[in-house]
Amino acid sequence: MTAGLYGPDGFFTARAGGPSQHFRTSVHASPLFAGALLTLVERVDAALGHPKAFDLVDVGAGGGELLATLRAMLPDHLARRARLTAVEVAPRPDGLDPGVGWRRDIPDGIVGLLVATEWLDNVPLDVLDLDDAGRRRRVEVEPATGKESLGGPPDAADLFWLSRWWPAGGRVEIGWPRDAAWADAVDHVRRGCALAVDYGHLRADRPPLGTLTGFLGGRQVPPVPDGSRDVTAHVAMDAVAAAAGTPYELIRQREALKALGIDGARPPLDLAHRDPAAYVRALSAAGAAAELIEPGGLGAHWWLLHTVGIERRGSMLL
Repeated sequence: MTAGLYGPDGFFTARAGGPSQHFRTSVHASPLFAGALLTLVERVDAALGHPKAFDLVDVGAGGGELLATLRAMLPDHLARRARLTAVEVAPRPDGLDPGVGWRRDIPDGIVGLLVATEWLDNVPLDVLDLDDAGRRRRVEVEPATGKESLGGPPDAADLFWLSRWWPAGGRVEIGWPRDAAWADAVDHVRRGCALAVDYGHLRADRPPLGTLTGFLGGRQVPPVPDGSRDVTAHVAMDAVAAAAGTPYELIRQREALKALGIDGARPPLDLAHRDPAAYVRALSAAGAAAELIEPGGLGAHWWLLHTVGIERRGSMLL
């Protein structure tokens, strides 16, 4: 998985057109998503007392679309203080707004908001399955074909994680690399918040057959780790949340976006008579909002928000 995603010929390092050509995220679905995040940015800025410099860091930034959209939306009082940084393993894309920085690693001492939208699902992990004797074994894969076979037993770290977070099920995905990656990301925030948005599951509803899959050209395909496609698995969100060791909120995207002003409601019909052009624009926005909060789609994503070094008075999201 590491080689298929991040190696010299990996999906995220060498594929023309970028990930947005192969799968659709909330960032790509509508600028309404960035608008909702702007509301959160303003809340974090207020909680920090409007610092002289406000960091806005996007981990797993893709083509930098989210930060470019946010930069255009920032009100003047924030635009003058904002430092926007995209963190991505691929080279900086041509034509990206020069006001957006670009680097491979997360900057230290963040004061502001760190965002990771559908990043953790691409942090590589191992998969275990049961052999004929009912013993857990590592799943090995031939990179060129995706053909699977069973290898050696899990190690002590795998078993420790499983005992707490995924004790049942035949085929399981070892999530501690995601826990470590997120804890490290949150540790780079000196004061402010860290937000992970991803599809995932909780201990009570782990999928019995796992979730590992691939995406290519907008279609779900077998997870062959040859660099031609995205290879992804859902995130054990409760394990990731606990690993960071700071106060957090964990809610569905549908709830979060509604609380941040996106409801997907259709515009009133009388607007069609008074201002047909405005009605069409409002109807289009309602359609985009409905996609973002659809319970069976993007609306089922989880929002995990950690607060670091600030006094939280109630929810930052609701």
